[in-house]
Amino acid sequence: MHVSFAATLLAVAFALLLSAPVASGQAIPTRVISKDGKWQLLRANEPYRIRGAGGSASLELLREIGGNSVRTWGADHLDEKLDAAQKLGLSVCVGIWLGHERHGFKYDSPEQVKRQYESARAQILKYKDHPAVLMWGIGNEMEGYAKGDNPNVWKAVNDIAKLAHEVDPNHPTMTVTAEIGGARVRCIRELCPDIDIHGINTYAGVTSIPKRYREAGGTKPYVITEFGPPGTWETAKTPWDKVQELTSTAKAEHYRRAWTEAIDSQPDLALGGYCFNWGAKREATETWFGMFLSDGTKLAAVDVMAELWTGHAPANRCPKIEPIVLSGPQRAAPGASLAATIKLSDPDGDAIQTEWVFRREPDAYKEGGDHEDATEVIAATIVRSDTTTAELRLPGQHGAYRLYAIVRDGRGAGATANVPLLVESPAK
Repeated sequence: MHVSFAATLLAVAFALLLSAPVASGQAIPTRVISKDGKWQLLRANEPYRIRGAGGSASLELLREIGGNSVRTWGADHLDEKLDAAQKLGLSVCVGIWLGHERHGFKYDSPEQVKRQYESARAQILKYKDHPAVLMWGIGNEMEGYAKGDNPNVWKAVNDIAKLAHEVDPNHPTMTVTAEIGGARVRCIRELCPDIDIHGINTYAGVTSIPKRYREAGGTKPYVITEFGPPGTWETAKTPWDKVQELTSTAKAEHYRRAWTEAIDSQPDLALGGYCFNWGAKREATETWFGMFLSDGTKLAAVDVMAELWTGHAPANRCPKIEPIVLSGPQRAAPGASLAATIKLSDPDGDAIQTEWVFRREPDAYKEGGDHEDATEVIAATIVRSDTTTAELRLPGQHGAYRLYAIVRDGRGAGATANVPLLVESPAK
């Protein structure tokens, strides 16, 4: 869902891959086995349960909190990523980006499909012997967001998976879908015999995945390839069509439930998971999916994953934050005065500080994790602020805005909350 690459770059990527030297090394054999109806991933003939993340934040921290794998969506800077992971003893689910029809890729075009196939071939040949490679992630939500039943898409996916098996006996294949609705499970079962694992990006519905996957006729093991808080498309909106975001404290519990109910409780079916986003990511808001702030400050989701993977809390825990409370309604007139307050606590007793930021809201949200530019900061709106309170004078210009409370403990841990606002003149 979340990391998009223009289909027009496929030819360029292919050319670069062909011109680059093939990586050398000793592959670590990885395979999927079924024994007594139970699925298992073996790496170097030892059971391997994926405790992973997708994103660009610190790999050292990922290892420190018990993670063992990282996921990519494509081959951008892959040499560096594989080498860095190998040094830390981490594996990499190597993403092979496949075109999306909503970006202009046509799966009924033999020419486009052939170029994509050859690009995938070049990637597999180049990286198959790198010891950090865990598996091939062939495509990410390339089936679209409707029924996901285009047979041309699934033929292209399986052709690449078949190629991977032919040229690389050491790594399994996976394809990743946007949830499991429509015909996704059936198509992978019937049209993709060379796909070993079903990767599932799922958010609000993650806890029901085991039940729904079985009911849909899933016969392959699965990996939860993206999980986190409910998506913007799954969340209540204001009357002026802007999303209401959970605090970072509340989001952390969604990560906990995802891991415990869809992965940890399914040892015979789930091979592990990759939390999203191991980094800072703007999507609809500045903070929706990020497990970190842009300056590297960690948020509570990181602490939760540390607890789940290591069995104990990290030495420095994130502050806890409750939703912003306003002194008046979220809709107010231009120039109106408004106060905002938050309740905070720090489990370690650290001195915490709050940065209050007032931003213009985007006119419309992008789809599927496509790139979104940061919105304008309107600093003059905040008249006075301290750790728990901000006094505002709303802008004179009509429109949608958002107030952020960004909390830091001075030791690399933080918390976030925000509230959408609408500036409009009262109806006469």
